[in-house]
Amino acid sequence: MDSRRALLVDAFTTEPLSGNAAGVVPDADGLDAEQMRALAAELGASETAFVCSSAAADRRIRYFTPQQEVDLCGHATIAAHAHLAAERDLEPGTHTLETNVGTLDIELGDLGEVWMTQDAPTVRPLEVDYDRLAAALGVDDAALRDVGADLPVAVASTGLPFLVVPVNFLEHLSAADPDDAAIADLAAEHDAAGFYAYTFDAIDGDSTLHARCFAPGIGISEDPATGTAAGACGAYLRQVGAFDSMPDELRFEQGHFVDRPGTVRVQVGAEIRVGGRAVQSFDGEIVVPEFADDDIIEA
Repeated sequence: MDSRRALLVDAFTTEPLSGNAAGVVPDADGLDAEQMRALAAELGASETAFVCSSAAADRRIRYFTPQQEVDLCGHATIAAHAHLAAERDLEPGTHTLETNVGTLDIELGDLGEVWMTQDAPTVRPLEVDYDRLAAALGVDDAALRDVGADLPVAVASTGLPFLVVPVNFLEHLSAADPDDAAIADLAAEHDAAGFYAYTFDAIDGDSTLHARCFAPGIGISEDPATGTAAGACGAYLRQVGAFDSMPDELRFEQGHFVDRPGTVRVQVGAEIRVGGRAVQSFDGEIVVPEFADDDIIEA
């Protein structure tokens, strides 16, 4: 019976059981997509990183939610590389990573921080129905209209598209009561993974903004800390002119309302980089399922 080492690694934090937990299978060579999906479902994290060998880069990662494969996941990338660095399989410096969106650079710092260079950004402002958008988020529409004139809703991507939604105050974002079905429908209409709602009214004085991420369409009701969405939001903030002068580094706080606070660091320059620390919370073995052709049930 085949089994593999499997871990849970908490990304964008230095405290176990906070930040965003990612599954990590550090030796995934030989696993097929259905086995990866089944292992991701068993581990139960929002995404699991399956680390494979690559002919095009130093390594390849495939990412699975408990329901499906996704092209890119920031927190699982941070978690996987932090684990490999802690095991001394990787030295500080720049490493290359093959993903479904292309080959990306990953930089490991001397203190264990991991920086992920994301895909070239795209930002597309939208004309939206604020009543429908507010109903999907479960907020008063005034909380969106109040900032919408200066900060438009947009679809932004640095590898995985998100609907970026500005909210006026933290009290409204914290009280959001999202309708999963409505969010999934709206996101799908714009080919986005989900909503990334943010406010500059942050909890920590050192934070640039506070964010909440809802992606029920890919099996994630609320994500505690979302690297790909943070990178997309950084690109969005530059394009819409949110700052007179773009800061050298942005700090996005997230996860407080699901009791898993974390901080995503974002650098917006010639390239978009997302970074953070990670800490291991579980290490064990997981049995790899075997699927025969006649196990597959077709409707």
